[in-house]
Order: sequence, then structure tokens, then C-alpha cells
Amino acid sequence: MEKLDPKSFVEARIEELRKAIGNERALVAVSGGVDSTTCAVLMHKAIGENLVCVILDDAFMREGEPEHVAEILSKPPFNVLMKIVDVRERFLEAMKGLRDAEEKRKKFRETFYQALSETAKKEGCRILVQGTIRADIDETVAGVKTQHNVLEQMGINPMERFGFKVVEPLVTLYKEQVRMVARYLGLTAEFSERQPFPGPGLLVRVVGEIHPDKLETVKKATAIVERELAQHKPSQYFAVIIDTKEVLQKSVIAHVQEAAARLLNVPSRNIHVKVFKDKATGVKGGERRYGDIVGIKVETMNGRVHQTVIQNLISLQARIITENPAVARVFYAVKDLPEKKPYVIGIRAVQTKNFLTAQVSGIPWTTLDRIAEKVIEGCLNVSTVYYDVTPKPPATIEME
Repeated sequence: MEKLDPKSFVEARIEELRKAIGNERALVAVSGGVDSTTCAVLMHKAIGENLVCVILDDAFMREGEPEHVAEILSKPPFNVLMKIVDVRERFLEAMKGLRDAEEKRKKFRETFYQALSETAKKEGCRILVQGTIRADIDETVAGVKTQHNVLEQMGINPMERFGFKVVEPLVTLYKEQVRMVARYLGLTAEFSERQPFPGPGLLVRVVGEIHPDKLETVKKATAIVERELAQHKPSQYFAVIIDTKEVLQKSVIAHVQEAAARLLNVPSRNIHVKVFKDKATGVKGGERRYGDIVGIKVETMNGRVHQTVIQNLISLQARIITENPAVARVFYAVKDLPEKKPYVIGIRAVQTKNFLTAQVSGIPWTTLDRIAEKVIEGCLNVSTVYYDVTPKPPATIEME
């Protein structure tokens, strides 16, 4: 990653943007994430009142996020007037019946740009500005996953399809470089250091089919996980939700039990393994693949969860996935209730420099226990809380 001088970058981009856009009106959609927020503030500096800023409330943002982001950015020193466009029902309807991750991403992209196209026409804008960054392009072109904001590189002509030209001021930057630009522009740490949040939002953290109660549950779990993990400063951390439905794969289950017994030095009878029906996105040889999610619960002799150093669990994951190529992700139980409920929650925390590879964060068990307790108390339809012990590769950072 090349060195970046934020001051020179901002000055050059502002000049380029003024020349490219002239006196035309441009539309930018803001999610509150560092990419889109930095993009909006940069564009506002370049073209001022000719920029129309909207937040598409698509139902997949965090609790209270649209209103909070609009309030902060509309105040000094930014004074970027924000409009919230309520499209929640439209997006939820579009996602009905879809389970496959790529199908959901593609449907989200189509719905997202159709909604933006309608908004742009209403506002008299023929230019769409978006915060696409270098990693979005890299992952889409490499076939790891389709980023919703990548169009022309996928052979989609935005003017023909949606009626606007796309301008991407940050497309040469990686995430850490975007943060440098955000700091230079005066964005507070709430935005400049904000957790990466995917364009499709919580959609990619709801594995399998999306239901309103499932979405509300992951929103509650997200608030707990983000609040509790912030002190440990992982590069990215969040909650995911999965249906408890399982598939019986006797050979995989037996192999995982045997591997866990050897590596963790516990009796195999104390090891309980699940293979979930819904699959997660993984990476192999630089390409996307779907694979099984394996959940492991290891009990001590007195029925408590067996706690070991996280590195041991990472080693276990490596052996399981190496010897079972159909497995893409390994979860280790932190807390499990005896009664089965509709959903399980996964905690994800990773360290990364460029988001193209990532290592599992060594979160203390005291923190994991506290998170699990609060999730179980606050989410009454969740029976198990797991820690995801899979790096990237073989898993992607996001579940989908």
C-alpha cells in the first residue's frame, strides 16, 4: 500500500471533481460508514450546494443509525444537509425467499440502484457519487464476492441501466488511506475510525433467509458486540445470525470430534458438533466458494464450556478445514442453552491491515462470556453464542 499525503490527495481530488462535474447536481448516498461519509464531505467541499445527500433507510442499518448520521452531518462544521429516504418495505419485499448469499447481494444491488435512480430523477441529478474503494474492486474482479457498489467493472453501464454517471473519488484508496483522508477533513473518530460496515449492511450478517424477527435480533446483538469489543480494538468486529437448522453429516461430525479431542485434550463424549443447513462464503485460491459452517461445543466434566487459548481454537479450525474441504467456517461455543431456539449468534473479531487477509483476534474469555450473557438475556430467540475462529482465508471477513 503506497504512502498517502491526505492534504495533496484532497486538493487534487477537489480540483478534479470540480472540472468533471461543473455546475451539474450530483447525488451521494451516505450510510454512515467511513467510505461514504468521507466521500460526502469531500464532495461537499468540491461542489457545495450542488450536492444532494441522501440516506437510503433500507432496513439493514444499525438501530437508530439513519437519524443519528443525518443529525451529525447536518451540523457544523460539515453542514451537509441530509435527506432520509424510507425504502425499508421495498428492500424486505425484494429479499423474500432468498437464501443464497450472492443472490441476496445481487438483488440488493438492483434494488439499491433502482431506488437511487428514482431519487436522482426527483432531485434532478444525472451524476451519482459513491464511496467505492480499492478493496471493493479487487474482491469483485477476483470473484471473491460481488460488492454492491461495483458496476462498470462488472460490465454494467450505469447510464444505460439507471440513468446516471458514476463518480468514485476514493476508488484508488484502501480503507486505512480513507481513514487518513477522513481525519484530514475533520471527521470525528466516530466516523473516521468507525467499524467497517458493508454497503448491504446487516443483510450480509443474516445468513440464509431474512425474516423481520431475525433482523431485529441481529440488530440487538450488533449493539452489544460493538459496545463490548470496542475496548480491544479489533480491525473489525460484529455479530452474525444463523438459523439453528442442521444437516446430518456423520463423517464430518465424527472427524471434528476426533480432531477436537486430540488438540484440546478432552474426551470425545464431551464434544458436540453441529453442521448448519445454511452455508457461509469462503475463499480458496483467491476465489469465492460456499462451505459449511461447523459449530463446536466442548464441555468440561462439570458441564461448563471448556475454555482454552484462542490460538488453540485457530489451530483446530485449520485442521478441520484442511481435512474437510467442504467446511468454510468453524464456530466455537461460548454459551449454550439446553433448550433449542430459532437462532444462534456468532461473534466475529479480526485483525487486518488491508481487509484482503485477516487474523482472528485473541479476545479474552471474560469479554466473550460477558457478551454471550448479554446476548442471551437480550435476544430471547437465541440459544447459542459462538466465537468465529476462522481467519481470512479460508473465510471471508463477512459471512456472506
